Amino acid sequence: MCLRSSSYTSPKPCKHLADYKLRHAFNGYDSLQICLKTTPIGRTRVDNHNTKIPRCNFCNGYQGRLYICLICSSISCSTHILLHTQSKSGHDVAIDIERSELYCCLCCDQVYDPDFDKVVVSEQIKGSCPGRSNKRRRLDSGMELDLKKSKQLIAMRDGRAKSCYPLGLRGLNNLGNTCFMNSVLQALLHAPPLRNYFLSDHHNRDECKRRYGEKLCLLCEIGALVSAMFSGDRSPYSPAQFLYSWWQHSSNLASYEEQDAHEFFISVLDGIHEKESKVRNSSKDDGDCQCIAHRAFSGSLRSDVTCTICGFTSTTYDPCVDISLNLDTVNSSAAEKTGLSTLSGCLNLFTRAERLGSDSKLHCQNCQELRDTSKQLSISRLPLVLCLHIKRFEHSLIRKTSRKIDQYLQFPFALDMTPYLSSSIVRSRFGNRIFAFECENTDSSAEYEIFAVIAHSGMLESGHYVTYLHVNNQWYKCDDAWICEVDEGIVRASQCYMLFYVQKLLYYKANKDLSCNASVESR
Repeated sequence: MCLRSSSYTSPKPCKHLADYKLRHAFNGYDSLQICLKTTPIGRTRVDNHNTKIPRCNFCNGYQGRLYICLICSSISCSTHILLHTQSKSGHDVAIDIERSELYCCLCCDQVYDPDFDKVVVSEQIKGSCPGRSNKRRRLDSGMELDLKKSKQLIAMRDGRAKSCYPLGLRGLNNLGNTCFMNSVLQALLHAPPLRNYFLSDHHNRDECKRRYGEKLCLLCEIGALVSAMFSGDRSPYSPAQFLYSWWQHSSNLASYEEQDAHEFFISVLDGIHEKESKVRNSSKDDGDCQCIAHRAFSGSLRSDVTCTICGFTSTTYDPCVDISLNLDTVNSSAAEKTGLSTLSGCLNLFTRAERLGSDSKLHCQNCQELRDTSKQLSISRLPLVLCLHIKRFEHSLIRKTSRKIDQYLQFPFALDMTPYLSSSIVRSRFGNRIFAFECENTDSSAEYEIFAVIAHSGMLESGHYVTYLHVNNQWYKCDDAWICEVDEGIVRASQCYMLFYVQKLLYYKANKDLSCNASVESR
């Protein structure tokens, strides 16, 4: 593994964690290492041998998130962890028992430390080596045997299931409130065009390093991520180098605070475009750009602005890498009664003609004066990978408030986009009298299959992102480092925030190629 340059600027780490390390160095990490336990499915958790079931010292509860203090080893639940810190000065840093992740009690947030990450990773490596289990077995007391046997049976079952998971399914460690990043990366790295591009080494890291020096490269880090995800290793991966590289590209978003998954998605695609434009000496920022981000995700929207007096229509085309949809709650009485929306309703709302207000009069080229107008959007060109962003976060400039819309959305796994194409919309507007349409793209398929769903749970200020991936006719939930099989009912019931579809022909070809790669790996 090559040494990285430190010429970039990373965000300032958590002050309380820095203070802890100044006072205690690595004493807490070293003492904790003997308590780390790696399960057969690659998860590392804190195994406290002094108790059968860890319980909160305040409420005696054992459900939900539990944290162990790095100073006194006291266990607290998420409700009382702040109370423990307030009652004992300097006890600011704890560890999530189930996930083995650092947690700052004063910041009320996960924090990342590369030194701690090395401790966890080294334990994962030792735990995966044969011949190490006897020593750990002798450390367990006799009173824990029954509990341990039951845990082993569950772990063996989960281990067998995980060993059969398709190639590419690998958890991503949370590096300090980075669930937004992990959820988007899981979707991006399983988008067939993007995945195939990096697996085929179209962006050669060695050549990039020779040409541009040691500076962190976003494309190189994505390539390293794809290689790690599809290496066959099932233990959770820490995308720290990618995070640093993204911080360098998006310095305004460089912090340990929770970010918006959609904003991160757009930022990554911009970073890929910017880097490939430099390599290709191209400055194109429209649908004709040949960077992998635009080849995979770029489509085109048509906007028709029509004068309500003379009927003159002005048409413009704009490239897009995703489509943002409003939930059809306001304009749907059925949605108001049932508390749910449909994706078809959202798309109909997006492509419906909208009368612009009297304060938005536009100059009509035919009338040669300001006129009331109507505007209608449609899709003139479909992308290979269709990303639909559901607007769940509402911001009011007048009230200066923000809220999350918890509306349930019904969405299909197979999607036909034909009704929303410009050809269909314009023909419908003129009573189907137009039989030939200049912008109709007959080479592009309008039939899509879903392959990823990013869902958001919780509130606006303290939510959590997970990704559901559809691989080989099975749904998998990717929750940071955790991956498990789920039924499609779980996916349908989720609060979807971003939906990823791929053209049907490409979807089936990608699954076939993935199955072939998995067969080769098993040999």
